[in-house]
Amino acid sequence: MRGFGYSEERLVRVGIVGTGYAAKLRAETFQKDARSQVVAIVGNTPEKTQEFAQTYQAEALTSWVDLVQADVDLVVISNVNKEHGAIATAALQNNKHVVVEYPLALDVTEAENIVTLARDRDKMLHVEHIELLGGLHQALKQNLPTIGEVFYARYATVTPQHPAPHKWTYHKDLFGFPLIAALSRLHRLTDLFGEVASVRCQNRYWGEGEFYQACLCTAQLQFTSGVIADVTYGKGETLWQDERKFEIHGEKGGLVFDGDAGKLVQAEQTTPIELGSRRGLFAKDTEMVLNHVLTGTDMYVTPTASLYALKVADAARRSALTGETVVL
Repeated sequence: MRGFGYSEERLVRVGIVGTGYAAKLRAETFQKDARSQVVAIVGNTPEKTQEFAQTYQAEALTSWVDLVQADVDLVVISNVNKEHGAIATAALQNNKHVVVEYPLALDVTEAENIVTLARDRDKMLHVEHIELLGGLHQALKQNLPTIGEVFYARYATVTPQHPAPHKWTYHKDLFGFPLIAALSRLHRLTDLFGEVASVRCQNRYWGEGEFYQACLCTAQLQFTSGVIADVTYGKGETLWQDERKFEIHGEKGGLVFDGDAGKLVQAEQTTPIELGSRRGLFAKDTEMVLNHVLTGTDMYVTPTASLYALKVADAARRSALTGETVVL
């Protein structure tokens, strides 16, 4: 996408779908940047939408359909996962630039069509993947050559919650299959190790109906390079120990990140690895979005890379459904 060279008189007019954590951080960044203005907000409830809109001196709209047709240059999608694809499609059809929190869509074919539409309309489509900007991922990439040929990786994020919240992130339909909804877990791995040859996955929910009390999803990825990676994502009432751990094993050493602590383990020594803060990543992402819209500078991640991770996640979904290994 080429830069559009907005003049100082013409600010980038932003419409935001969502009033949660990510939407708030984005709105704050747009408000602070002299090149942009938040002009319209759509939320889940009229009360929250009105409150959010007043905070940022924007108009509160009742529907995302109205927002994508409004006088905005950029639509930011920060609401329930199920609606991402439909809103992104409609926004691009109305010739808006689009920023969407991952996943781009819960359905792979829909996501492919959106990527094609953005290219055909010459509009920015940015799927947020701030995990790539964070200290953990940067430290992984920086230290990876030190450990020689990698043969195994393990990534686990487990969050006990007692009781589980009655919200959309615990709703099968609105949140989506766990590894599609939590796409960053797989995207870290595809960014580091490339193409996946096959996926085997198991997934279990606890609780009756669409809202669940807990989920546990585990997958094993075999990469074409020979690397094997185990991924675990779990949350809710039946889990008892919080875990956020990423480890990579190579023939000359290992990288182990446990919470906010990292270390390089080698035969002769263990060296601590400093991790940068996870704060400020949404702001950094948002600033890069504005730079891209205004001057055409490259983004740190492409829609195609996110789409590939989504295809791997969908293979995991199909494997969990059938009990079979899925070959990509």
